[in-house]
Amino acid sequence: MVNVALLALRLTSGSLLVGHGAQKLFGWFGGNGLDGTAGWLESLNLKPGKPWAIAAGASEFGGGLLMILGFLNPVGPLSALGSMGMATAKAHWGKPIWAASGGAELPVTNAAITTALMLTGPGTFSLDRLLHTKLPRWVLVPGLAGVAGAVAAGVVLSARQEHEQTEQQAAGVQARHEEAPAI
Repeated sequence: MVNVALLALRLTSGSLLVGHGAQKLFGWFGGNGLDGTAGWLESLNLKPGKPWAIAAGASEFGGGLLMILGFLNPVGPLSALGSMGMATAKAHWGKPIWAASGGAELPVTNAAITTALMLTGPGTFSLDRLLHTKLPRWVLVPGLAGVAGAVAAGVVLSARQEHEQTEQQAAGVQARHEEAPAI
């Protein structure tokens, strides 16, 4: 039954992640496509937005597909975990946890599922089992370090861009104030 449960987790979560990534990459399922996603990510100070949109969409789409197939575990779950970490940090941070309030309920749930799949493996009903593919367990350590580093870099870079934007706005206000005629 554990293998059936792992299959159910992989198929459900993986399919939803593929769809989520397809919204970003291709505009499918009511998504905004690359240009719309890029604009939204730029509003979060992830600039330039297009590479961030490609990275987010590809990690969700590709990670979800690898999860569905149960192939090259833990690469798929790690990929999706990075996107969920960035979503939590940039789009949902500081809000109540529930999705109805704009919170991180969904990415936190996805992160829990991907973590479980990383730790348990994809199970019997997987391409890894069929093809006798098994990545070494130590892959998790640099994989998790890479995910954490990418999320941290994104947060730091966006904070720096937000700071620069604030400084430019303040300089513009100061310049307009200095140009204004004295009364």
